[in-house]
Amino acid sequence: MSTLKIHFFILQQTYKLEFDLLFENILIIFALYLFMPRNRTLRKINAPPRFGGYRPYGCPFVNNEPVNLLYEEYEAIKLADYKLMNHNDAAVLMGISRATFARIYEKARRKIALALVETREISTKCGSSFTEKEWFECKECHARFTIHSNTGKEECPLCKSTHTTRVI
Repeated sequence: MSTLKIHFFILQQTYKLEFDLLFENILIIFALYLFMPRNRTLRKINAPPRFGGYRPYGCPFVNNEPVNLLYEEYEAIKLADYKLMNHNDAAVLMGISRATFARIYEKARRKIALALVETREISTKCGSSFTEKEWFECKECHARFTIHSNTGKEECPLCKSTHTTRVI
């Protein structure tokens, strides 16, 4: 039995509905629409992390997979632990609910603990985040900067180099 017919059967049994076969396709589309998950909302971050990752030092390298710390998880750690903000204020800054912030924060803490205990590398990934401005990194002096709207040039403000790459 196909999954569509299973959904139709479950819907019929749950709501005690009787339909002609003519309306089966419409009902299936409606049922699948009901069971679809919500789209994930993007989380606002002020700036991307200034590092690409961390490696354990002073221990023999074990070839484990790195722990991927998402930008929004990094932002949650930064706001809650470094800037000592409460979860409500930090959630407002990131444009998410307090409960979602708490889940992101808990996930980030667990990832960092896993990396420390199992001596794994931590690498950063973009995830579901956005910034209000585009961030660039200079290939020569490794400075990170945003472009001012009045200049519009992708030029490093420190060394005036045009060899830049978009970070996020």
